Amino acid sequence: MTKPNTGIVLALMGALILTPDSLLMRLSSLNGGEMLAWRASLAGIMFLLIGTIKIQPKNFRSDIFLSRNFAVLVLCQVANTSFFSFAISFAPVALVLITVATVPIIAIALGSYFLGERANAQTWIILGIVITGIIISVFGELKHSLSWSPKTILGALLGLGVAFSLATNFVIIRHDRNVAFEMALGVGAVIAGLCAFTLFPTALSVGLSSGLIIASTGIIILPVSFILLSRAARYTSASNVSLLMLLETALGPLWVWIAIGETPTHFTLIGGTIVVSAIIYFLTTESTAAS
Repeated sequence: MTKPNTGIVLALMGALILTPDSLLMRLSSLNGGEMLAWRASLAGIMFLLIGTIKIQPKNFRSDIFLSRNFAVLVLCQVANTSFFSFAISFAPVALVLITVATVPIIAIALGSYFLGERANAQTWIILGIVITGIIISVFGELKHSLSWSPKTILGALLGLGVAFSLATNFVIIRHDRNVAFEMALGVGAVIAGLCAFTLFPTALSVGLSSGLIIASTGIIILPVSFILLSRAARYTSASNVSLLMLLETALGPLWVWIAIGETPTHFTLIGGTIVVSAIIYFLTTESTAAS
């Protein structure tokens, strides 16, 4: 398998594993702060364990934790894990999803500036179709729930912060192949989780069922998906990885529909079909080009 194909396959696997995340968050019945505390802390511990196993004692160098790229990855992880929870609490979910969907655009801009990787016309067209599909998907909810206020604007800005931190994460990992990204993700997630436990003490008293559900996201879904997505950035452009991540936005509501019978709107189904179709076309063309 060629390197570009390897990156696409890893990114696709990571994105698909991430799709049930929103369903499990719903099933946990926890508020944003409680979810952030447990998800971030547990995921951070798993990232650190994976990073520790990966670093062989004979190859250990303390300076890998002192590099600028390592520090930026830690900050990106703190921002990514924290901003999303607060964005959801401040603004309608639909608006947050649209702002987070700008990840590929930001990744293209950063990749072009720092790595000299410029997206071709076809990538821009597919990206435009995907974002259009996402807007259509959330249009029904956005139409009825959007009312501009300082909190709504703050939520949208935090959503953009999530997109920027994710894009920066993938670009750095692609640029610096020696950075211990698993350890950086772990340190950032643990910092975010501990801060959340401090700010939201009710997280210490969640029920057993809610705890087990949210633990599955922190122990399995988040670390496995983000390790795969981050690893994918070593083989294919950050814009490709972030584009495939948008599958979660399209497929997440289907998991909710299957599991708890929450019927998606016609807009959600139409938009999701557009997103999935565009990404399937993207996968087909990328695979053909790389072979």
